[in-house]
Amino acid sequence: MVKYILKRIIQSIPLLLLITIISFLIINLAPGDPAAMFINPEKMTKVDIETIRHNLGLDKPLHIRYILWLKNMLKGDLGISFFKNRPVTEILMEALPNTIVLSIAATLLSIVIAIPAGIISALKRNTGWDYTFSTISFVGVSIPSFWFALMLLLVFGAKLGWLPIGGMRTNYEEFVLADRLRHLILPTIVLGFGNMATDMRYMRSAMLEVIRQDYIKTARSKGLAEKVVIFKHALRNALLPLITLFGFMIPGLIGGAAITESIFAWPGIGRIVVEANFTRDYPIIMGELVFTAVLVVLGSLIADVLYAIADPRIKYD
Repeated sequence: MVKYILKRIIQSIPLLLLITIISFLIINLAPGDPAAMFINPEKMTKVDIETIRHNLGLDKPLHIRYILWLKNMLKGDLGISFFKNRPVTEILMEALPNTIVLSIAATLLSIVIAIPAGIISALKRNTGWDYTFSTISFVGVSIPSFWFALMLLLVFGAKLGWLPIGGMRTNYEEFVLADRLRHLILPTIVLGFGNMATDMRYMRSAMLEVIRQDYIKTARSKGLAEKVVIFKHALRNALLPLITLFGFMIPGLIGGAAITESIFAWPGIGRIVVEANFTRDYPIIMGELVFTAVLVVLGSLIADVLYAIADPRIKYD
């Protein structure tokens, strides 16, 4: 297993390099100029404009700028934000814990609801339970997250006033757990609902396939209790597709939190990147893309490891 993990890490290096090249080209060749945010043609001379572009590092050829960025990135330096005038690494690390808290809460919500609902839906196929959970899953997949977020804000925030409509806390002078949890509820529901719907469908499909297998029929014929058959023999194999999906949920939650964090004013990485796109803050955008690419590789690797743990028959060489 250790050799396999090392091999996968080495194989991922060219992939990550290719991702950075493509991302850098797309960002820098997109219409618009970040220097325009600082330039006032009516009050600045040509020398002033060239000085601004030089200070931002935009006066060099594209390939030179990429090589310089890559050298600094390999040293752990993702550059300086154009508009915040702070190291990108420092900005992202400050926001990362907030995004992790939101992502973990959304993942737990998804798993806690999706797995039992998927099992019940499969075991009670073509009943009211199955139709109810299937409807919920289809609605969850179909509803745009921004619309769902706005509806929750309107109902539970503006109309009923039960929950705060934005931010991470009300009291900034001291840590109050209850206050943090109240702010966490709505963004967690929005971020977790889509994943919950997808996981529910996967769980139902996997469980339906497993309970038709011969070894399940054999277990039942031996007189084992239904709970033992389902939770000891069927569930472990039915979870295998979800384990693969879970590996890719990790970067998806980080990247997918952008809309949710922006709507709820949650101070996470997603919100920072949305702001960076509006201001064409290239260093922050590139830093987030590298971070997400690394998470995709790690997520795939984690899924493989968990897959082998769940199914001892699988061996990686």
